[in-house]
Amino acid sequence: MQYLSFPGLGIPPFHIDRVAFRIGPLTVAWYGVLITCGMILAVLCAVRLAKREGISLDDITDFAFYVILAGVIGARAYYVIFTWNKYGYLVTNGSFLHNLARTLYNCIAVWEGGLAIYGGVLAGLLCGYLFSKKRKIPFLKIFDILAPCVLIGQVIGRWGNFINIEAYGSETTLPWRMGILQYSSAMSGSGEAMLISERYVHPTFLYESLWNLVGLILVLAVLYRRKKFDGQIFCFYLVWYGFGRMLIEGLRTDSLMLGNLRVSQGVGFLSLVLGILIFTILSKKHRAEQTDQPDGGDYKPVYEGADGEPNDASEPAESKETDETEPEGEYEDGGENH
Repeated sequence: MQYLSFPGLGIPPFHIDRVAFRIGPLTVAWYGVLITCGMILAVLCAVRLAKREGISLDDITDFAFYVILAGVIGARAYYVIFTWNKYGYLVTNGSFLHNLARTLYNCIAVWEGGLAIYGGVLAGLLCGYLFSKKRKIPFLKIFDILAPCVLIGQVIGRWGNFINIEAYGSETTLPWRMGILQYSSAMSGSGEAMLISERYVHPTFLYESLWNLVGLILVLAVLYRRKKFDGQIFCFYLVWYGFGRMLIEGLRTDSLMLGNLRVSQGVGFLSLVLGILIFTILSKKHRAEQTDQPDGGDYKPVYEGADGEPNDASEPAESKETDETEPEGEYEDGGENH
């Protein structure tokens, strides 16, 4: 049985059961509970930000359903692709139908573990782009809303890695090191479980969770209130998460590999570069619009009312009815109301 400890912080060895609770034959793991909590909080955040943007409640709730489904599929597909040979997803020792069924089961068995956040993010962005085009909402607005929601999922989801004792780093002697202790089920002469092995590693799950938490606070408390153009928050996410993941991934011992390349480290670097590039392009475009528009190019929500204020989030401006009625009476200039 495995135990965890943080001796430098004065926390003695303790054990966490991966199963949160059982309902008959059904077992519910803590990882699944945490992921579900992250999804719920992310949806609530999306609804709040959509109201700020003036996007309708129907649109954002529909999008939440599609993007969660796409995110799970993408995260699983990404993980399976880069661990295809390592875990032997392809079954070849039976009949054709048996092999096909077992291979498909291995690929979709998300309940047995194996999700990669980058796959979920990529699938979510693709879903957001297609959804925005269908609903005629600027896709960069959807991306801006999606960015802090993904950060919420990443902050909470990493604690599932902690409970599963995974996603940790190389050995270290730092004060905040995490101890992984393996005890035998057999008892020693004193009646205590025997310690088989112990090692002290970087708690990289904690590094990433805290890094994303700081990014989330910056987005919600500072950046979103000062947003000047669509895509600004999304670019910040690309730079912030890409830079942090690139550094933290270098400490991990279970990275998805493509030859000698740590896949997530490479994607993190690419995310950082793309974030800076896209921000530069959008920023220049915004400055150009400021000089061309009489109102200075002030930021406006997608469903802005005629008075310059966003309409109620559940009712886009173009669908609102007005209570104005024409005054009774005749007009000397042909009936035109000036």
